[in-house]
Amino acid sequence: MNYVIFDLEWNNAYNYKLGRGMNEIIEIGAVKLDEKLNITDTFKLLIKPRLSTKLSSRFKNLTHITADEIAANGIPFEYALKDFARWSTGEGNIFMSWSNSDLYVLIDNCKKFLGNSYIDFLKKYVDVQKYCQSFLQSDSGNQISLAHCAEAFNISLSEENLHRALEDCYLTAKCFKSVFDKNILSDYVINCDGDFFERLVFKPYYLTKNVTEGFNVYSQDLKCLFCNSALRTLTDFESVNKTYRAVCECKRCKKKFWAFIRAKMTYDGVVVSKKITLMNNKRARLMNKDEK
Repeated sequence: MNYVIFDLEWNNAYNYKLGRGMNEIIEIGAVKLDEKLNITDTFKLLIKPRLSTKLSSRFKNLTHITADEIAANGIPFEYALKDFARWSTGEGNIFMSWSNSDLYVLIDNCKKFLGNSYIDFLKKYVDVQKYCQSFLQSDSGNQISLAHCAEAFNISLSEENLHRALEDCYLTAKCFKSVFDKNILSDYVINCDGDFFERLVFKPYYLTKNVTEGFNVYSQDLKCLFCNSALRTLTDFESVNKTYRAVCECKRCKKKFWAFIRAKMTYDGVVVSKKITLMNNKRARLMNKDEK
């Protein structure tokens, strides 16, 4: 078994077919560690872009990769992925990257250029950022950058070498090795079956239709803030800024409320959040007049 730490550098390009921007991979880097965490091999390839040959200023400033360098040494994405698959093959190998954003971009590129979002050679995966961050005392909940993690672990780094795929892999390996615990790591290993890849590429979205498959805004249980009695709706629900909104009244105490409901479609189903707020007196009086 080996630990394969990989890193991607990508350029933001516009995908006209999808009508949105897309992160197109320009470089793949990786290091292979044996069970004693010794680096046994490295991998590095440049990829010729297909969506856009124009490199963004941000990409060039971060990576210092030039168009001439890509033209001279880049290969098509499909060949680069095959080379990476051959290089990284091995029974029980665990793949790692700094956050799962690289994995998401890799799947997105596979889907676009190969027509398949399933990466068959990737069987086990660890978000090494999440693993390393578990050893740090932090209440913010924000994801820590690779550079800041290295500093927290007292690992020296050179800023000019960051944001090149292979160099970032070296630094990730140092962070990983500094807090390696096989027993703790086992809790972070994910088996990459079809469900894993489908879940990763699924993009949650808010529902805006009052009735749709798996959700009915009219069936939501709405309670009075004061007496916990059921509320009846006085107006139909309207969708405003991805939120359903309606005027409600308590059947018992006759107080009027605004009901706000949000319904998000996730991979596992619809997640509903509700908020009930008391209507101000002026607006409530106007509603009473309208009812009369």
